[in-house]
Amino acid sequence: MPLLATQILWVNLVTDSGPALAMGVDPEVGDLMSRPPRDPSRPTIDRAMWGRILCIGAVMGAVTLLSIDMFPPCGLVTLSSESLDVARTVGVCTLVFAQLFNTLNSRSAEHSAFRGFFDNRWLWAAIALAALLQVLVVHVPFMQVAFGTAAMMPLQWAVAVGMASVVLWAEELAKLVRRGVRA
Repeated sequence: MPLLATQILWVNLVTDSGPALAMGVDPEVGDLMSRPPRDPSRPTIDRAMWGRILCIGAVMGAVTLLSIDMFPPCGLVTLSSESLDVARTVGVCTLVFAQLFNTLNSRSAEHSAFRGFFDNRWLWAAIALAALLQVLVVHVPFMQVAFGTAAMMPLQWAVAVGMASVVLWAEELAKLVRRGVRA
């Protein structure tokens, strides 16, 4: 199994609570409040949104699995030969940070994540708290036991955060293409 059940539950807990609440106080983007309401007969999640969900989900899955594959002795793209626990820990960290990067993407389906980047201090506080909690889960011994994690070296942290950032860059590219098609 790439990730343990407790690790999956942890990912959901740390990435879905604080950042989601903080996004509720995100400043208004553009003329959002002056637009007419969505037609109630249309689905809440339309075809375009399903496409974005599936694409970002595929990117998250791919970077998570690739980051796990970089560290066990039998990986296809092995950077260093580590234990399965270390490989899983890199994977769970990649997934947590990918979700946090996706929080930035989710602020707008059209505008860049970098537009009004620091406007919501609550969102940044939630992201910082989630990142701190992730570091604790990886480096505090009793949390390592509870979540099946292992301490990571700087290279492994760099791989986890770097791979996770692909989610941000992929969606930025997709938004750029969507804006170009509409223009």
